[in-house]
Amino acid sequence: MTQHYVDDEADNVPEWVDQVMATVAKEVRRRRKELGMSAQNLADACEEIGHPIPRNVIANMESGRRASLPLVDVMVLAEALHTNPICLIYPVGYVEEIQKLPLRHSEQTWSAMRWFTGAESGESLALNLMLRLFRQHESEQRALHAAESSEQDEAWKAKSAGDATQREEALSAQAFYAERAALAKQRLRHIRTAIREEGGTPPMLLPSRFADPFDNNHLEEDF
Repeated sequence: MTQHYVDDEADNVPEWVDQVMATVAKEVRRRRKELGMSAQNLADACEEIGHPIPRNVIANMESGRRASLPLVDVMVLAEALHTNPICLIYPVGYVEEIQKLPLRHSEQTWSAMRWFTGAESGESLALNLMLRLFRQHESEQRALHAAESSEQDEAWKAKSAGDATQREEALSAQAFYAERAALAKQRLRHIRTAIREEGGTPPMLLPSRFADPFDNNHLEEDF
């Protein structure tokens, strides 16, 4: 399914809002069928989540008779369908192009999804600073845990080495990964400081063998 640029002079082209709703509705139906769920199965799943969406409402949505589609419904429908809300709004792989805003030309669905999620800033917009900091934080935390894991592996190799050469190589690799872990921790500390300076609260840190567990309130001491 490909959506097209809205021509104000064309009487038969749906409004952008209707297009968005139609895209979600078609993807809900496609995903429901893919999972072998009936409309009643989907309604029951929504009720189990805690936000009932009756079968007739789902049927009306899929057939285009529903006048509105609240965001909360999209969130619950996505959970019930074992997918992400963004995948209902931007069905990458199932919809080739989509119109992300009114009075805009259609573009690749993947590109529109990246704009929506903040993966790319879009025209004349700077990426939200807090979003960028949180992404950097996630990246550095992954780097830290990868370095710590490799350091631990090399320590075990050094301990169980069969000869002096193997032990020396393992100790050298262990030192290398220890340095990478230290750099990742240093960058994490700077990022968390920047988040606080912007008025935000840094995310929780995953447990580390250097601090068990990391405590957000004592991060500077742990680092």
